[in-house]
Amino acid sequence: MADKNGLLVSIKFMSVALLWLLQCFQYGMAGGDRKGRWVLLLNNMGVVGVHMALTHHNTVIIFDQTGVGPSRYRLRRRYNGTRCRDTRDDLTDSTCYAHSIEYDISSNRIRPLELYTDPWCSSGSFLSNGTLLQLGGFEKGSRRIRYFRPCGDRECDWKQSKRLLSDERWYASSLLLPENDRVIVVGGRREFSYEFVPKISSDEKSFGLPFLHRTYDRNAGGNNLYPFLHLSSDGNLFIFANQDSILFSYKRNRVIKTFPRIPGGGSRNYPSSGSSVILPLDYKNRFLRVEVMVCGGAASGAYRAARQGRFLKGLRSCGRMVITGDTHKWRMENMPGHRLLNDMVILPTGHILIINGAKRGAAGYNNARNASLQPYLYKPKKSLGRRFTVLKSTKIARMYHSSAILLPNGRVLIGGSNTHNRYALRNVAYPTELRLQAFVPHYMDRKYHKFRPSNFTVQYGHGHNGIKYGEEFHVQFHLGRRPNKDVDFTAYAPPFTTHSMSMNQRMLKLRSKSMVRAKSGLVNVVLEAPPSPRVAPPGYYLLTVVNGGIPSISKWVRFIYA
Repeated sequence: MADKNGLLVSIKFMSVALLWLLQCFQYGMAGGDRKGRWVLLLNNMGVVGVHMALTHHNTVIIFDQTGVGPSRYRLRRRYNGTRCRDTRDDLTDSTCYAHSIEYDISSNRIRPLELYTDPWCSSGSFLSNGTLLQLGGFEKGSRRIRYFRPCGDRECDWKQSKRLLSDERWYASSLLLPENDRVIVVGGRREFSYEFVPKISSDEKSFGLPFLHRTYDRNAGGNNLYPFLHLSSDGNLFIFANQDSILFSYKRNRVIKTFPRIPGGGSRNYPSSGSSVILPLDYKNRFLRVEVMVCGGAASGAYRAARQGRFLKGLRSCGRMVITGDTHKWRMENMPGHRLLNDMVILPTGHILIINGAKRGAAGYNNARNASLQPYLYKPKKSLGRRFTVLKSTKIARMYHSSAILLPNGRVLIGGSNTHNRYALRNVAYPTELRLQAFVPHYMDRKYHKFRPSNFTVQYGHGHNGIKYGEEFHVQFHLGRRPNKDVDFTAYAPPFTTHSMSMNQRMLKLRSKSMVRAKSGLVNVVLEAPPSPRVAPPGYYLLTVVNGGIPSISKWVRFIYA
């Protein structure tokens, strides 16, 4: 009898084990299927992708610092007009080389551009007409204002304003404001102020911001540089620096709220260099619920330790906090690993891609170790403990001076990484990285094309050059099958990215007022534009149809003042 019972127990155990193995196999197959893939686009794009921005002409502006050494692209003349010759000195002179390029997404080709002053560690924002306003930088570039207005004939180039910023803006942040095509520029190394571009009057100067004095850590390289800026839908500005944050009225030069300190120690801003996003805003709550998220950063003392050759583990924690309403509390959770120098990209699905970075150290030349090769996918609406997924690893280290941006074709463009003050291509642990990659999320695979909305078009209305706030507009697309129960329409403001910052990145879920599918598979939809520029500052946005988690190729739309 005992033998029989033992046999039954053994059979039961084997059955459970077999079932467990089958489930693990199925989970592993599903997990592998959903981890995405990497594509190498260019073996050498000629410059380091320190700064990147997507234009509404489907090109990407990429540039590094002008003093980093000879790039791949020689110039005939220096910026001061003198000729570049084949002498030994000129062949090694950085000013005889282009340090900015325009990358064409469809052709996978590059066009060199000319920068006149050093934009290293600068900031940027798109104006409502699609012009990239680029501010500050290093030494002679620290007070410069530059413009790049993209064009169809690919003949456009950088223009530099004769006007200057009031203060030196090196490691400053900028944000487009809701009114009058104005941009606010905040902070910078040893600059505890903010200012506006353009100025209302010729005698307008900068304004002091005591919050930046309070958050400054002199022994740690600042730890409040590149402060995180997000525009709340109430028209006020969320500013996060080091460990602290405020809600600030830039119109009244007044702090509206002081939020609780984020738990967990360490620091989140440069040179600790975590990252931040404002989670997608939703028409279902009239865009009134605004929640920010901050992930990664460096441990206390990491910057000083790195300069002494000791590399402390980065932070694992992420914090989320609702900045509207009356109750404010950071809700903390841990990433799968320690991370700093990371970029955070909002995907069309509303999920957050955390990519690039290192596991130890701090920002700055040769200050970090152990590249973070695995991207993380974060799903904000999942329950705590089920939000993070580890995606497919890259083989290319993307550490200090790397960037990531979302493209209209659903890919995420990845460039940069230079941990040295010159181009160092060999005989170093982390060489200067000139390769250009794309990370392709799993939902862009061919197998999902039958669920993907295709032939997507946007109709503005006769004679209009954009969509007015609160106005209805029409879109069409084709679906071979009936739409999923969950069809979302997202509008995404493309950011200016550098140093783990995605300035002006913003996503909105728009209201669908009606959706009708014909027998042919053509779907006609009436959408409602955002209600005001405080919800969506004017300019170009990527509009995407997301059918049951499968996004279309995005189309450009422009929101304009009435």
